[in-house]
Amino acid sequence: MVRKSTPERFSWAVGTLDLAPSHRVLEIGCGRGVAATLVLDRLTEGSLTAIDRSGTAVEAARRGNAGHVSAGRASFLVTSLEEAGFADASFDRIFAINVNLFWTRSAAPELDALHRWLAPGGSLHLFWEPPAPERAGEIVATVAPALEERGFEVTTLTGRSSTGAALVSVTGGPRRERP
Repeated sequence: MVRKSTPERFSWAVGTLDLAPSHRVLEIGCGRGVAATLVLDRLTEGSLTAIDRSGTAVEAARRGNAGHVSAGRASFLVTSLEEAGFADASFDRIFAINVNLFWTRSAAPELDALHRWLAPGGSLHLFWEPPAPERAGEIVATVAPALEERGFEVTTLTGRSSTGAALVSVTGGPRRERP
């Protein structure tokens, strides 16, 4: 079987997560598990939980990461973010790539849940490769204030792929106490 090359947005995103080998990671909207594989290759003691609403995508992600699943280091769940329920402080890193929920409508309840699920010192990373470069500024202008409003200290990062496509990251770490 010929393996397709990994899209740059996934490599760029996972490269910015600052993963430690023992991190507990949540991926929102894992699709077929491309980013999950990149994350799992960096975790030697940690674990990845990945969620997606599509059963077909989750099954493909499980198959593509079968060794990690059988070793107990990865789990892939069919659920939406809105319906997921994890214990407080469960994850050191939470990330999503091209999940438009965070910039197309108010995601206040979801951001509150993500805030609770982050362990002390953890961080939330939201990534996009917008369809047009000018959308990058729009995403940052929408997402950064939404995260700040929900108790995150925000940093943003932009980049370009080798083809010139815009890449955007909005990262949030919990502030001391929620406003």
